[in-house]
Amino acid sequence: MENIPHIPVLYREVVSAFDDIRDGIIIDCTMGYGGHSSLILDNNPNIKLIAIDQDQTAIDFSTKRLEKYGERVEIRKGRFSNVIKDILNEYDPRDIKGVLADIGVSSLQLDQKDRGFSYESDNLDMRMDKDAPLSASNVVNEYSQNDLEIILRDYGEMRNYKKVASVIMQNRPFHSAKELSQKLNPFMPKGKKIHPATLLMQAIRIEVNDELGELKNLLAALEEAKLPTAKIAIISFHSLEDRIVKQTFAAWAKSCICPPQAMRCECGNNHNLGKILTKKPITAQSDELKDNARSRSAKLRVFQMELE
Repeated sequence: MENIPHIPVLYREVVSAFDDIRDGIIIDCTMGYGGHSSLILDNNPNIKLIAIDQDQTAIDFSTKRLEKYGERVEIRKGRFSNVIKDILNEYDPRDIKGVLADIGVSSLQLDQKDRGFSYESDNLDMRMDKDAPLSASNVVNEYSQNDLEIILRDYGEMRNYKKVASVIMQNRPFHSAKELSQKLNPFMPKGKKIHPATLLMQAIRIEVNDELGELKNLLAALEEAKLPTAKIAIISFHSLEDRIVKQTFAAWAKSCICPPQAMRCECGNNHNLGKILTKKPITAQSDELKDNARSRSAKLRVFQMELE
């Protein structure tokens, strides 16, 4: 992996998930720096890959990295929840054989201090798309206390969300993620393996990029498309994302949709879209955990569409 900015998480498990796909199209909804994309292209020599990303820096890098695959690769810019709809409308559903989404911020975005994702950043941005109108600075310095409480509670799952929102209100404006995290560190949970400001930064980042909305919209688009044989693989990094994926896959696998109070099935008992391939989420192996700290929280769930 020389000259590669980062190693993709669960790289062996992703390759294995799509290993039986011999032809057709695989969509990488979160191309990033092309790690998963290049591995899939190498392992599946007869497929075409359509890659999506909203980060122009990632697109510029991956365009060069994936250039050697020629016409087997098509790269599109935009939010994957929007771009996926265009792709699904353009191609025959029978040709879409796999969909991958690695939800969350990439390692390189975290490492680039000017992007404002890290608690050590000297600015306050956190936009995955630099052209997006809403930044972390807008959220932290302009949101009402009630709105701050909501995102800290719902996206950061913080018990003391009211106190943290109050401290933000009393000390703003904030000009950097470093300044914000240092001021709020005394009020953050201690004793965990993560940095005390992680949940605070997570909550703001999810709001800025509408990450949960993006995931829900992606899953809704895939459900509506009713891809006959596609394999859907989603990597999540925290419980909020994983819960959405788990519940959605469970609903897709449910054959009977009659209300619980029904005496007998009247719906036809034929509403399932396929089957869940991962009863429990797949996590990183010990050697990957040692080499790549980001993989510690990664969870992969896979669903097989069966609509033919």
